[in-house]
Amino acid sequence: MGPVTTIRSFRPADAAAVAALIARCLREVNSRDYPPDLIDRMCAHFTPERMIELSGIREIFVATSTARAAEPLSESPPRPDSRPAPEPHAPPASESVFRPAAEPASGTVLGTVSRDGNKVFTMFVDPRAHGQGIGRKLMTHIEGLAEADGFDHMETGASISAHDFYRRLGYSDVRVSETDFGLNYILRKPLA
Repeated sequence: MGPVTTIRSFRPADAAAVAALIARCLREVNSRDYPPDLIDRMCAHFTPERMIELSGIREIFVATSTARAAEPLSESPPRPDSRPAPEPHAPPASESVFRPAAEPASGTVLGTVSRDGNKVFTMFVDPRAHGQGIGRKLMTHIEGLAEADGFDHMETGASISAHDFYRRLGYSDVRVSETDFGLNYILRKPLA
């Protein structure tokens, strides 16, 4: 049986792990849709100190693995030939960036999301754990909190990279916006 994912509130001790997770997502996933200079600026923005600062402004949650597993999340497997690895901004030329994830060790931060009322911010899941339902669990968690607070919809600004994820969760496009961090889709989802 795989690890159990627990959603809990962000703690200052999570700041370094969350910042590293965001940087990994930006470099391995978002780099397909945004130029290297923009990825560098986004990585520089989401520092551990910034995450602690944001935790005073928004509710931040993390998804962690709570069951001991056989091995930690692994790096990308060795290259089958002697070619050097590609630059961190570019996906490998002959390989998919996504790999079947090994099961994480207990306590590993697998994802994060934050909210301010009914607004979704900073939603990231470790690329090695994509496809395991972690993003859906994080979103269900904050959607439930927003609904309990009396909101009738959720809204987010999604990157090009995350747009399809939100659409699969029932979010609809409202408009496209150009931000300091590039093109964003503004999406909205009604709450029950």
